[in-house]
Formats: sequence, C-alpha cells, structure tokens
Amino acid sequence: MTSSSKLDRIDLRILAELQRNGRLTNVELARRVGLSASPCLIRVKRLEKSGYIASYGAQIDLNRISSLLTVFTEVTLSDHRRDDFSRFEAHIRKVSSIVECHLVSGGYDYLLKFVTRDVDHYQQTIESLLDSGIGIEKYFSYIVIKSPIVKPAVSVDSLIE
Repeated sequence: MTSSSKLDRIDLRILAELQRNGRLTNVELARRVGLSASPCLIRVKRLEKSGYIASYGAQIDLNRISSLLTVFTEVTLSDHRRDDFSRFEAHIRKVSSIVECHLVSGGYDYLLKFVTRDVDHYQQTIESLLDSGIGIEKYFSYIVIKSPIVKPAVSVDSLIE
C-alpha cells in the first residue's frame, strides 16, 4: 500500500471510523466496517505499517488548562538558497510554541502558527528567533481574536465522496 489507489473501500471505511474515534475496540471497528475481528485487525496493522495511520492520541482542550494566544506569522528569509531553508527549518523545529510551519508560495516564504501563553511570550519567542541568525529578513504577525471553526483534520469521508 503506497498510494490511495491501493486502498479499497473497506480500508477507507476503517480509516474514516478510526478518524472519528481512535478508541474503538477492534471488535466494534470490525462490526462498523462489516468484517470479522481478525481480518479487521490485519487491515489496521497493515494501514499502520504503511503509514496511513500516523498516530493515535487525545485531542486536549488546552484552553481549559490555561489561556492561550494563537498567532500566525508570515516570515520572509533574507536569502533563498537550499541551505537557508534547511537552517531555518531545523532551528524552528525545536521551538515548542511553533505548532505548524508551512513553506508557501507568494509574497513571503513561511507561514508559522504559534501557540503561546500571551503576547509577551510570543514577543520573547520571535525576538529570540530574530537574534538566532537563522536568516529572518522580516515578519508580520496576526493575533487570532476568535476561532469559530477549528477542525482537527480533513475527514477521510470528504476526500472519497
């Protein structure tokens, strides 16, 4: 299984069910997709081994633990050689408050998503990045006021309809 063309409808149903509820027992998952338990488990293990199932985990509502600030930041690098991109990515990979990094086309190079305790924490983090010598030429910050829609992922069902 190396591409979605190798997945049959049962594999896709397994992925969709696990995406909705990763805590399903194998017996319940098998019932929902119309298989007996043993063949279902074999398929799940194959999907895991092939990388279709990247991980299992709980989605934690961090706002119930502490107030948070989400900031999207556009970053433009001063130089655009392969090593410049590699150095930047290697450094920001270690910054715990950066939860997403996207290399984008258009007017800037990267779109970063920060989740921090507050504005001061964000400012300290961005100043540290500027001082680190990783080639940031300029950045623009967008503080999130409200997030009326946040989906943990695109549903498998919507990709196969």
